[in-house]
Amino acid sequence: MPNFQRYFFHIAYKGNQYNGWQRQANAHGVQQEIETILAKILKEPVFITGCGRTDAQVHASQYVFHTDLAPSFDFDLVYRLNRALPPDIAVFDLIPVDERAHARYDATRRTYDYFIHTHKDPFLYGQSALYADHQLDLSRMKAAIQLLPQYNDYYAFCKSPNTFEHTICYVQDAQLWTNAAGNQLRFQISANRFLTGMVRIIVGRLLEVATGVMSLEAFEYHLRERITPKNIAPAYAQGLYLSKIEYPYLPLEPRTDFAAVFRHSDTDYWRLVG
Repeated sequence: MPNFQRYFFHIAYKGNQYNGWQRQANAHGVQQEIETILAKILKEPVFITGCGRTDAQVHASQYVFHTDLAPSFDFDLVYRLNRALPPDIAVFDLIPVDERAHARYDATRRTYDYFIHTHKDPFLYGQSALYADHQLDLSRMKAAIQLLPQYNDYYAFCKSPNTFEHTICYVQDAQLWTNAAGNQLRFQISANRFLTGMVRIIVGRLLEVATGVMSLEAFEYHLRERITPKNIAPAYAQGLYLSKIEYPYLPLEPRTDFAAVFRHSDTDYWRLVG
């Protein structure tokens, strides 16, 4: 019998003050923050494995990591973590799992949401990406989004495609919403995996299609032929949220709904673009 218990930690974080999830030698990541606090509470080094990486300033309204702990602590670890962690990181659940469970490799579906606003709003600052005065053709943008599930090789939408063994991603769903005023957008995409910078690069291309900088045919050409555009302009980081992680053996409902500024009333705020 192992002398440890593997746990999944269900958390969320705002990424504005962090250089992504991963621990780095010369930058501060969410992983480092949590490992440091866990080590102080448990009085021993703790190493954690996340369900994936996020870029600097990217948020996660749902995130999962795992670690192995001696099952000897007799206190509420979730409570102590939340007391010690900064307010931009929250721990929701501590879940005992099988010793072979893996937060990254066992995830079968990941969902990202990207928020855009086209008017200056101090209450959206840092939580949504401002693209002021952009004239966006939402029908063209929607047409490009509908192409995404039809292809499974995202070589042309990756920051460093040659660092991967392959660039196959199965996009299971992609949708676009707008608010009633038409000055906020929400793009959502779900897939089995995502490549480095993939979602932000896709959004950057979608904005080019919506503004007429790139034709719909060119968008599909890059996707189909695996040809990276000469100029890659990823969308701003602060609009991106890792919003759902799914496991075949562990149903996890998100415990936070981004931010109250996205929900101004009890009625449905977002309307699907047809």
